[in-house]
Amino acid sequence: MWWALAAVLGAGVVRTGLQAPDGGMDNAIVIKAARTWLEGGSPYDDPHFLYLPSAVLAAVPEVLLPSWLLRYAAPALVTGALVAGWVCALRLYGLGLRSRYAALGLLALALGFAPFGHLIVLANWTVVAAAALPAALLLAHRGRWTAAGAVIGAAIAVKPLLVPVLLLFLFARRWRALAAGVLVPAAASGLAALAMPDPAGFFTRTLPFLFKGDDNFVRLYEASPAAVLPRLGVPQGAASLLALACAAAGVWCAWRRWGRGDAGNGGWGKASPARLGESAVMVMLAAFLVSRPSYDHYLLVVVPLLLAGAGQEGAPARMAGFWVAMVPQVPGFGWPFLETPYGTRRAFKDAFTLCVLAVTVGMRCVRRDRVPLPRARTLEVAEPQGERAF
Repeated sequence: MWWALAAVLGAGVVRTGLQAPDGGMDNAIVIKAARTWLEGGSPYDDPHFLYLPSAVLAAVPEVLLPSWLLRYAAPALVTGALVAGWVCALRLYGLGLRSRYAALGLLALALGFAPFGHLIVLANWTVVAAAALPAALLLAHRGRWTAAGAVIGAAIAVKPLLVPVLLLFLFARRWRALAAGVLVPAAASGLAALAMPDPAGFFTRTLPFLFKGDDNFVRLYEASPAAVLPRLGVPQGAASLLALACAAAGVWCAWRRWGRGDAGNGGWGKASPARLGESAVMVMLAAFLVSRPSYDHYLLVVVPLLLAGAGQEGAPARMAGFWVAMVPQVPGFGWPFLETPYGTRRAFKDAFTLCVLAVTVGMRCVRRDRVPLPRARTLEVAEPQGERAF
């Protein structure tokens, strides 16, 4: 199994390297921004650069690499980060790294979950969040909350995808962890902005672009209801309000899940793996429901965590909704009326997965665990020898 897994992951890296001279389309956007900065320009001249100023400095080492090395190094680093995230998710739930489930689970993601391959081909920096979230939850489970906040903050400094996870520190009343999650990206971005010709470019250009969401290219791949419903004829205002209401409901579900604790361990006490994982996943899904843009590879931030927790009693991965949500993401599976030559209807399948997954995890969050009651002792009556009671 491990040899098969190595062959699949290695083939994905080589295939991407042969196709993408810059290591991936999204990676090329970040490299272009860093190269523009090194030449004295503003990275935010490109409206598709949706990152904080600190991400520009993080991309500088890639600019210095020769192109023949970069085209293989970028997908290799993305693959390595995905593997690291899976390892942290396994350790969070106490699963052995040499177990069959460790190999088969990652093999299932690589072969049976289309966003896995999409992320490697694009080399999008979403992979930082996919690796950082399970690592931070593992630290929090071990009681190292401040370190967990620093990990989340470092990931936000590269790409602000994990900002909603800061709510988890608020739920847990871990103020030092919350401060670390806020101050690390703020300090990194503030210092980086001082070196930019347009220090406020993220606020004056990127944020308005994200709130408007009217880019024709981006709209084709956005999976949030706020982007998909207008394509079906729903007014934009109504779609945005519905998405916002769904996101608010998701945050409420996450809060309920955290406050509920676990069976036999109620209230606001110990942070068990299921409590951490399900609360964090629900917060992220709530954000994906309303965020613009919201792509299919964002699902890699939450799906590995759900899959790693499948051994827990009552886990979302044991519910039918989880597997129904995964059906549109099986590579090669075609849906009637949604398959077009240029993939312009891909967002409808991704929206289906996102919404069904959010409902499934939300149902798990608000459902109470059954607390096992001790059995009452009964008197045993001796039977006459040779007879049986029925």
